Amino acid sequence: MSPRKKNKGNQQESFDFEESEGENVPDKENLGEAGDGKAPLAQSYQNWFLEYASYVILDRAVPALEDGLKPVQRRILHALKELDDGRYNKVANVIGHSMRYHPHGDSSIYSAMVGMGQRNLLIDTQGNWGNTLTGDGAAAARYIEARLSPFAREVVFNPKTTVWQASYDGRNKEPVNLPVKFPLLLAEGCEGIAVGLACKILPHNFIEILEASIAYLQKEEFELYPDFATGGVMDASNYNDGVRGGRILVRAVFDIRSKYQIAITEIPSGVTTSSLIDSILLANSKGKVKIKKIEDNTSENAEIVITLPTGADATATIDALYVFSDCQVSVSPNSCSIANDQPTFIGVSEILRQSTDRIRGLLKKELEIKLRELEEKWHFDSLERIFIEERIYRRIEECETWESVIEEIHLGLEPFKKLLKREVTDDDVARLTEIRIKRISKYNSFKANEVIKTTEKEIRATKRSLRKLTEFTISYLQGLIDKYGKGRERRTRIDSFVTIKATEVALPTEKLYVNREDGFIGTGLKRDEFVEECTQLDNIICFCGDGTFRVSRVAEKVYMGQDIIHVAVWRKGDEETIYDMVYRDGSRGDSYVKRFMVSGVTRDKVYDLTKGNKGSKVHYFRANLDGATRPIIVRLTQTSKARTKEFEYDFGELAIKGRGSNGNRLTKYAIKSVRSLFDTEMKRR
Repeated sequence: MSPRKKNKGNQQESFDFEESEGENVPDKENLGEAGDGKAPLAQSYQNWFLEYASYVILDRAVPALEDGLKPVQRRILHALKELDDGRYNKVANVIGHSMRYHPHGDSSIYSAMVGMGQRNLLIDTQGNWGNTLTGDGAAAARYIEARLSPFAREVVFNPKTTVWQASYDGRNKEPVNLPVKFPLLLAEGCEGIAVGLACKILPHNFIEILEASIAYLQKEEFELYPDFATGGVMDASNYNDGVRGGRILVRAVFDIRSKYQIAITEIPSGVTTSSLIDSILLANSKGKVKIKKIEDNTSENAEIVITLPTGADATATIDALYVFSDCQVSVSPNSCSIANDQPTFIGVSEILRQSTDRIRGLLKKELEIKLRELEEKWHFDSLERIFIEERIYRRIEECETWESVIEEIHLGLEPFKKLLKREVTDDDVARLTEIRIKRISKYNSFKANEVIKTTEKEIRATKRSLRKLTEFTISYLQGLIDKYGKGRERRTRIDSFVTIKATEVALPTEKLYVNREDGFIGTGLKRDEFVEECTQLDNIICFCGDGTFRVSRVAEKVYMGQDIIHVAVWRKGDEETIYDMVYRDGSRGDSYVKRFMVSGVTRDKVYDLTKGNKGSKVHYFRANLDGATRPIIVRLTQTSKARTKEFEYDFGELAIKGRGSNGNRLTKYAIKSVRSLFDTEMKRR
């Protein structure tokens, strides 16, 4: 194939490929799949990225729905089971054993194992495993020890129902999934970041999970909400069943010990006492809260003692801490797990249903295996009894070959085969020949019959459990509550929070000043006119002599407009303030009067209260915080043609409208001054 030039007028030259023999030219197939024009290396990178993304999602960061475990957690439990002899094992030894199955380094195994040990459900720990309250880390792997908990031994393992696969190097076998007979994913919770997706399943209460499973099997309604080991108070009204888009709020628990001393006794999930104290100190340094001293007395339980300065209010300080520190945190769940080798996004209720169905299926499989084993035991015990009691073993004394021995035993058993529940195989006969003469000589027919009767009783009980599998599953789950539920009661209380706005609890730590002539306001203009105390979160409203106004956030210095006639902090409730205003339209126009309220403004946007004509001027302005009206005295210029040069006007006669209204015409004559009748009378007194 050789290039052939193509010319199309003045366009850039291009090349086609045509067939040619004996020339060493690139193959069109090497440019990419289906001739897409991609270079071979680019295509390889695309494949490698997809393989890596699939690996991280399926085999690393996201738990399996079947057993609720990430691969590293599953391998740790498998290693602990292989090492389990009832005694503690050095964590370093467990890590080394786990590396036979896990392709990553020891640090990832160590951190995963510490997390499992701190949750105190599957691993029984010994030594310094860190403190989830203070954030202190665990000791080195060579110093701490671990073993499987009794709960893990009972519900996690069963080699008879486990599906096995080869390890990453093919030298060992490991479980594909562990046959966990408990909704482990909801109890332990899980968090992981994969390629293109994330997982955050919150932990739930041990007892409530089992009770919900029982309710589901009984076809009753149930609800599940998170429960954190650190306690706290939670508002789960927007939990959204744990799927993406939901959100819960978790607050610390305060104890007011005296007028000037409060203590934090429970902290929110995901927060340590150290990080919580840092957030409180940061809020104090910014003037958002006022504290005198803070102490951390945390050991087994959280205890952060906060001493307040004289004059402080404990309740108001607690509200401020919820807003300005980590005493309240927002947690957004994202329920993601692996099912059938694919990421699936289902709520915690559906996870519980599927987990419960799987528990029921595992129990059925175990019962079926047990039934087969019992039937095999009954079959061989019956064969053994017939073989010994009927002295069939004497028939083989003269046999010289193995085949003749098998045949002779079969002939001896022939009259009794109808008493058995299945056919007698050569393997059964071979097992009979392995019975030692000592056992035959001491054989007790009464005890043998009792053993067979006990086996028959167990068979009937197993068949009854299979027929009533749902009731058997409920009994199993209730047994877990009775056996392991003590000490696992709910720790996080569920409540409904009232939203606390930052502007309502912020302390007035700033002082606001105004320079009316230049049009500046701010906390840094300390040589100018003092207005009032304010907070860093307040908004300031300014009205200027040209009939404009704007709202801006408190700052060190900000320009608001020339000739400021009124400035104030604009807090919640100020929307009810009624403003009275008299203004002249343009440089020589009529004068208008208006009453209005200010609401729904955009910060730093200039609003015009007049008709917008150039030269407009405000004659009178008053902010009525209580909504009351004030009569005014209007004095006209001496050169005006009006007969009455001075008259009163009552704003109570004027309807309250929006800020965009033009108002009513007051007079067509030029106004000299406008003053409040109330202020005039006060001066006379």
